[in-house]
Amino acid sequence: MKRFTALYATIDQTTKTNTKVAALAAYFEAAPEEDRLWTIALFSGRRPRRAITTTKLREWAAERANVPLWLFEEAYPIVGDLAETIALVLPPPSREQDRSLTEWIAFLRSLDGANDEARKSAILDAWDQLDTAERLVFNKLLTGGFRVGISRKLMTRALSAATGHDEAELAHRLMGDWTPDSTDYRTLIEAPDPEAAQSRPYPFCLAYGLEEAPETLGDPRNWLAEWKWDGIRGQLIARKGAHFVWSRGEELMTDRFPEFARAADFLPDGTVLDGEIVAWEGAAPLPFNDLQKRIGRKTVPKALLKSAPVILLAYDMLEEGGRDLRALPFAERRARLDALLSELPVDAPVHASKLIDYDSWDALAEIRSTARENRAEGLMLKSATSPYHAGRKRGDWWKWKLDPLTIDAVMIYAQQGSGRRANLFTDFTFAVWNGNDLVPFTKAYSGLTDTEFRKITAWVRKNTKERFGPVRSVTPEHVFEIAFEGIAPSPRHKSGVALRFPRMKRWRHDKPLQEANTLDDLHEMLRQYG
Repeated sequence: MKRFTALYATIDQTTKTNTKVAALAAYFEAAPEEDRLWTIALFSGRRPRRAITTTKLREWAAERANVPLWLFEEAYPIVGDLAETIALVLPPPSREQDRSLTEWIAFLRSLDGANDEARKSAILDAWDQLDTAERLVFNKLLTGGFRVGISRKLMTRALSAATGHDEAELAHRLMGDWTPDSTDYRTLIEAPDPEAAQSRPYPFCLAYGLEEAPETLGDPRNWLAEWKWDGIRGQLIARKGAHFVWSRGEELMTDRFPEFARAADFLPDGTVLDGEIVAWEGAAPLPFNDLQKRIGRKTVPKALLKSAPVILLAYDMLEEGGRDLRALPFAERRARLDALLSELPVDAPVHASKLIDYDSWDALAEIRSTARENRAEGLMLKSATSPYHAGRKRGDWWKWKLDPLTIDAVMIYAQQGSGRRANLFTDFTFAVWNGNDLVPFTKAYSGLTDTEFRKITAWVRKNTKERFGPVRSVTPEHVFEIAFEGIAPSPRHKSGVALRFPRMKRWRHDKPLQEANTLDDLHEMLRQYG
């Protein structure tokens, strides 16, 4: 645990990539194999299930620190992190410990079946063995909020430096439905594992947003264009008579999309397709809201299967006949994909995401302007010569999205942020006019500069009308332009609508309160774009 705590502190205290890679590589070379495995799991989102509620932890920490719970609760938003707040308020430990990371995780998991009294006794005893830095890490494991500045790509680079294995091979090995319970370090990193390889997806190739004019990309003939569909990025795998569906977030979603159960019937063995899972009807995608009804469900009722059937709009072939195609140019991979899918029956739940014909950037810009009519977010531009990278590589794949939808709204509630913005009000609720009333319709917490957040924070403190726990009602005065990617009907909201990815585009100092948009404006946008 001491070694892992030192690693965490090094990573948390630097923004330099090389320093993080060096610290991780040194750790992977020196730590016991079981600790290496858990470190890989933790940094890739495979955290142990939280056994104790944060409410209990706050109560126990306040009691052990001999401070009123209200004082602890006041300190929490100032510190901005529950694990750190607990670590700071506890009295010094009475003894030291020498348990490994793996042993501490086993200790936490052993509390799953214990009653509250036994859990409290165990946690208080653990806190009494750990210094402040170790408590922080321990509390991170307790609360499940284990976030640190380590990307999957960075961790893979460090593993490569420590083991001498190829980065691409390691990235592939770390994909899939593994946990420290289902494998060990040597099986995951060193030994061949044919059974795991059967279901394992490839690391996804990601794109950068295009911020300049497409003319900067050069000759348009060197680029292939297609719609940027608004769905769930996924890989469909057909190997050894079985099929698997993986999301970009490495979640195995096979059971959630039974439409793909026929994959082995129409895809040759050893095929892996990359594409977008979308709800589909006839010859066009349904709104994302229809697909969203299926997200998060472990099982899908028949009515929903009928009202929101899904297909894969495939745009890349990563494996053919068991051969890894990722090093081939995109144009060749795409040609192989089109040849395969052209032979499929019309009712197969896999369609090719059609390439867009264009002869100039101006012509493509005109096509892009119709994206919402095609229920797309914009265009994807892919270099004809690009291989299929793991993660992002600037210059090969670009997202050329439409400008967001916008609406002017009034701020009516404010809440403090967390972390480095714990002393600022950063989370706001916005409303539009409905006659003489302001109706809340969305929340947003990003888009302003630090200077703007400081200004609005000072104003909120002077103009608070009421307090509801951490939320403050403020005098309606300020108008903000809210940008968002989509709009859908929502019976759960008083306004009747829900926005997709709302954020603050700008603070409208130039706009008086009365000129903010109305609920009718929102409903008109719903009719047009929902």
